[in-house]
Amino acid sequence: MNTAKPIKNKDDIIKFKLFFIKRKEYRNYLLITIQLNTALKIGHILNLKHKDLYDYDNKRFKNHITVRDEKTRKAQEIYINSAIRDAFKLYDGINKCPDENIFTNKQGKPISRVQVYRIIKEAGEACNIGHLSCNSLRKTFGYYAWKKGAEPALLMEIFNHKSYNSTKRFLCISQEDKDNLFGHIKL
Repeated sequence: MNTAKPIKNKDDIIKFKLFFIKRKEYRNYLLITIQLNTALKIGHILNLKHKDLYDYDNKRFKNHITVRDEKTRKAQEIYINSAIRDAFKLYDGINKCPDENIFTNKQGKPISRVQVYRIIKEAGEACNIGHLSCNSLRKTFGYYAWKKGAEPALLMEIFNHKSYNSTKRFLCISQEDKDNLFGHIKL
């Protein structure tokens, strides 16, 4: 069984995103952009409607996406950054029906988790990144947040983990990551 791993190479992230842009698959580009920039679970992303990102009455982007945890029903506010806004514009989401799901197939039906897995897996293989899954993109967010110095408690909160050990395993911190840290500390 393959364990989801984050994309640790920035060039690979760029290749991965460009894969969808070159193919003019703007829906898929928006999908991966949202997951890479929010660490939302794929179930939350697939339930998003256009109005969750864009305020059609006031003709402006919302500041946050609001999602509820399936187990605790606790609401979480996720900031909508410029990468998500740009991807939504590229997808032309502003001109879509506000009440419709963002991620639908050609027949207008919501895409499934299995379809998302296939989309991500195909792109990962085509870009020679290796085996990717939906969780790979969540882990990529966490890995880069950790590299930028995000507090462990904050990452635990974002991922809704009960322990720091769960978060450490989730981030796939390797010996190479530790070696790089030791190599940069020269006191």
